[in-house]
Amino acid sequence: MRLKNYVSAMEHWNGRIDSNDDYDAFRWHQWVEPLDLNELLEGFQCEYGFAFIGFCSEQGVKRNRGRVGTALAPDFIRRQMSNLPCTFDSRVKLYDAGNVLCDEISMEEGQSILGKAVERILGLGLFPIVLGGGHETTFGHFQGQFADLKNQEKPMDMGIINFDAHFDLRPYDNGPSSGSMFRQIADIYKEEGVSYRYLPLGIQKHSNTVSLFKYAQENDVNYILAKEIQNSTYAVILEKIDTFLFHCSSAYMTICTDVFSAAFAPGVSATQALGLEPEAVLPIIKHILRTRKVRGFDICEISPRFDQDDTTAKLGAVIIFTVVNTMCKLNDLLVIDFD
Repeated sequence: MRLKNYVSAMEHWNGRIDSNDDYDAFRWHQWVEPLDLNELLEGFQCEYGFAFIGFCSEQGVKRNRGRVGTALAPDFIRRQMSNLPCTFDSRVKLYDAGNVLCDEISMEEGQSILGKAVERILGLGLFPIVLGGGHETTFGHFQGQFADLKNQEKPMDMGIINFDAHFDLRPYDNGPSSGSMFRQIADIYKEEGVSYRYLPLGIQKHSNTVSLFKYAQENDVNYILAKEIQNSTYAVILEKIDTFLFHCSSAYMTICTDVFSAAFAPGVSATQALGLEPEAVLPIIKHILRTRKVRGFDICEISPRFDQDDTTAKLGAVIIFTVVNTMCKLNDLLVIDFD
């Protein structure tokens, strides 16, 4: 089955060239290769690799009454990733699997297409990095992860770790949005008879209603407040994360960039005056990846329309750089060890 509304995005990979033949001087735009998920990829072989795929959607943000602009984000993130250095072994491959365009289809159809794309990426043995898009992106990502677990008859107890100022557990009786995904996922888990495992980090008290806190409590959703990350020691935070992941055979990680302070992430739908600092979050991301349970990553809610000097897109690129390098280190595939 061919993926609809699916296009290449290789034109956005360009940047500085320090050498055409010295790999140690290469940047990501010189190393990334196109990956057409609509082609027959029988015999595809890759020792270790990552696949980027963009989800060009802002419909969920619009439905959630947020500031639109996230549909442009995937290509802006690619431009910021282009000049990142290849600090990993040349056996590591970077692929760009293109964009899912959502301007002429419904959000739900777009999420379904993204899910099938992620499922195909996982089937090729690659680690998917999804570039949102509004945070509705993560529901499409989840569909692909869940389908792959079913296909391989693996345990369905996949945990979801979400860096976010918001629970995104809103009711969706009048239709889903960028604020309802984790409630939708909870309902899917209930239908499957599987325990719902969801851990949001960076929750802001002033950004969530009492109803949402009560729903989280009633559905055994543990969470870590932003002020806990700001005021607690790492040992306390990491213990809570380890306790959560102990009960999960696998997990995937999603980041809503509104978890960060507006000083570092001005280009989001809902800016946070008291959000987190990136340097407080990056060590936590590394720790989660080092559990070797994470099977996918997405970053959402970057809105170029409101981004000053591409600050938020640059932050997104640095976070992805951290994810790639941490995963490569776990597999002894780093040329330079930064830790």
